[in-house]
Amino acid sequence: MSHGVTRTTLRDMTHIPPPAEELRLLDAELRQLDARRSQLLARRGWLVATLEAARPAPVAPPRPEASPPRVQNVLLMLGGTLLTIAAMAFTLVGWGHLGITGRAAVLAVITAAALAAPVPLLSRGLRSTAEAVAGLGLALTLLDAYALHEVALSEVDGLGYTAVAAAVLAALWTAYGLLPRTAELRLPLPAALAAAQLPLLLWALAADAGPYWLASALLITAGFDTAVALRVPARSVRIAATVGAYGMGAGGVLTAGGLSWTATGPSAAARAAALLLLAAAIALTAAWRTARLTAPIGGLLLVAAVGSVPRVTLPEVWTVPVYLACGVALLTALRVQRLPDPVRQGLVQASAGVQGLALVWALPLVAVTLLGPLAWIDRPWSGAPSDVRAAVTAEVPWPPLSETAPLVLATVAAVLALTARPGARTAALVLAWATALVLPPVLELPYEAGLLVALSVTALAAIPTAPTATILAVATSLHAALLALATQSSTLAVLSTLTLLFAAASWRSALVAAPTALAYATALTCAIGAAADWAPQHTALLVLTVPVAAALLAARLGGDSRTTLPVEVTGAAAGLLAVGLTITDPPLLALVLALCGVITAATALRPDRRPVAYASTALFVLATWVRLAAWEVDTPEAYTLPVTIPALLVGALRRRRDPQTSSWTAYGPGLTATLLPSLIAAWSDPHWTRPLLLGLAALSLTLLGGGHQLQAPLLLGGATLLLDALHELAPYLIQVAGALPRWAPPALAGLLLLALGATYEQRIRDAQRLRDMLTKLR
Repeated sequence: MSHGVTRTTLRDMTHIPPPAEELRLLDAELRQLDARRSQLLARRGWLVATLEAARPAPVAPPRPEASPPRVQNVLLMLGGTLLTIAAMAFTLVGWGHLGITGRAAVLAVITAAALAAPVPLLSRGLRSTAEAVAGLGLALTLLDAYALHEVALSEVDGLGYTAVAAAVLAALWTAYGLLPRTAELRLPLPAALAAAQLPLLLWALAADAGPYWLASALLITAGFDTAVALRVPARSVRIAATVGAYGMGAGGVLTAGGLSWTATGPSAAARAAALLLLAAAIALTAAWRTARLTAPIGGLLLVAAVGSVPRVTLPEVWTVPVYLACGVALLTALRVQRLPDPVRQGLVQASAGVQGLALVWALPLVAVTLLGPLAWIDRPWSGAPSDVRAAVTAEVPWPPLSETAPLVLATVAAVLALTARPGARTAALVLAWATALVLPPVLELPYEAGLLVALSVTALAAIPTAPTATILAVATSLHAALLALATQSSTLAVLSTLTLLFAAASWRSALVAAPTALAYATALTCAIGAAADWAPQHTALLVLTVPVAAALLAARLGGDSRTTLPVEVTGAAAGLLAVGLTITDPPLLALVLALCGVITAATALRPDRRPVAYASTALFVLATWVRLAAWEVDTPEAYTLPVTIPALLVGALRRRRDPQTSSWTAYGPGLTATLLPSLIAAWSDPHWTRPLLLGLAALSLTLLGGGHQLQAPLLLGGATLLLDALHELAPYLIQVAGALPRWAPPALAGLLLLALGATYEQRIRDAQRLRDMLTKLR
């Protein structure tokens, strides 16, 4: 008991809280410390950012604009150049102050020192310095050669001496670059190769050897460069050799090609061919090893070489076929399995290039044959020409030396036909068509025979179902139709044949053939009318047979066929032509419009062509208007009622199908088309008949609209009735207004405003009831 009392007394004296309360106090203190820490950290971050913003930015060290190796190379190049200039100045200016022995000693010492210095420099690792000093030594050898000519060999021809000096320097530089101690230098061997480009060329120029030897020198040098480029592993040497090969080879090929083209006899052509064969051998050898790009060049050079001699021995007209035959012969490389693939592909590409150039040469003849007959459009039925060539060249010149163009076209077509690549057969078909097209004018066949050939080609092209063949058939048919314009009988015969031909072809390829048949039928009807000496408006009636045929054919094809729309478009175009032919004769124009309306109405009977009914209605209305205008009818109702009645019928049908259709949409356009023009006419009509009839009609519409709860007839009829009544009362109102004293109108207006003001709320309620009533109407 005493112990319990003692513990309670001590706890009360020290005021120690219970454990739960103490834990709560500790958690509160910790939360305060965390909040304070967050505040201090945020303040510290702000102070750091402020100090860093105020601190000046560090200055970056300047970036070197040139690396040490580059600076070293520039300095060495400048030093070597300056030494070379100094040596040249010494040789040219100070040479005369020394004797022969002194001159020889100075040149020998300077050149030997310059050529020997790279050896110790390379052993110490100073490669750039060694290259610069070696370049100086090579330049000094050039000065030695010049000095030797000026002092001891001044009487020797300059070109010949330069050729020999270049050969000697090339040999010396090559030996210097191949020495064991100097083989690391990259400059001597390319320099030697550059010097080797000159000896043969300068020798030919010095000997005045002529263009054949000049071309030989260029090509031999190019062959030497090619061999070096293929065999030497050093990259710098291969680059220099490649540049030399292309440069010297291009010069040699151009020279040899010019000699071949200007050769006038077999001997000169054979020598030029030998040069071209040499160039081809160099190019193909390079292609055989590594350079794939030279294979097509080699193939073209072979063609130029082989075709040189036949070109000068045969007539000029055979030049292109000769080269084409050589180009086609290159395709035999495909059968030589020993040839690498790059060489075979390059020869095939060269063959394709030759064939392409031959086709470009033949294109003018194809263009003249195809487009030349357009001249007959301006002078139809003016008389048959003497032959087909005269027919196609009525206003354009005949391409010279084009008699062998059919052979060229046929040859390329045969090559393409034997090729298995995609599209080759199509191209072969086009070229075969072009061959058949140009053959009659080339052979100068009679005019009638040319027409038969054109029709035969059209028939053959129209038989296949391929789109390309069908397009070619259409193109040939146009050519035949234009040629036939020369005489009346040929025009009728050709157009009849083309119509029947494409009509028959429609069973296999209707997409193009059917519209084409209809187009030629249209042209045939016009030609028949012109041959019968009919007026254009009478011919229009015959033209209308084409839209009838188009409508029947479209109905047979159905809406799902791709041919239906082209057929209908062609028929519509024929109908427009018929309308245009009758534009100067209103009665016949009305008849043609009505017939077109009948055709379109029959088309609209098909479920998939219901919208055509609008066009039919428009045509009927136009026909009625044109007829009324021809009768000089000026009553507006005669023009508006033909529009109103069909419009109201269409509106009624639409509301029958869709009862939710608004009366404004269904009947508004039709009623407005008659009421508005009649109301305007009634206001200016001095008689009482039109206002009376218009009022009765408006009253009927108002009653009809109210009975059927339709907004459009009710409001349009009521408004028309009101305006018509005002028109009738206008004279009396004017008389009453004139009889009243001047103060009466203002007084009446004031009384009206007072009455309206007194019953304002009632008028608002009446207006709302009227609005609700109209809203309930449809």
